[in-house]
Amino acid sequence: MKNNREKGNIGEEIACVYLVKHGYLIQDRNYYKKWGEIDIIAVKDNILHFVEVKSVASEGNSKGHRPEENVHDLKQRKLRRIIQTYLNDKKYGLDAEFKFHVIAVRYNEKTRKFFVKMLENIIL
Repeated sequence: MKNNREKGNIGEEIACVYLVKHGYLIQDRNYYKKWGEIDIIAVKDNILHFVEVKSVASEGNSKGHRPEENVHDLKQRKLRRIIQTYLNDKKYGLDAEFKFHVIAVRYNEKTRKFFVKMLENIIL
């Protein structure tokens, strides 16, 4: 069984493949400040897309909880702040057009099959 960071890395890799396949250009990954982190920053149609990836892995057919449920109120506050920081750091300005999405990844460690669901245009 892999640790949480390894599972998260697998989920982020799967999410990046999914995004590229759907026409996004990955611009940044794991943008980190002491008050938060955003997993993926991508560009599509001249719009910035901030993506939080949530993953769950299992060894069986158990449905378990939905990974997107882990984007709770505290996480949303941190995401708002880190997105503002990114826009400032990269000189986009606060009026830059951007969207926020959550990608939920479920994968079975035995079969190595995965399911990706993208929840688009989430309001923080």
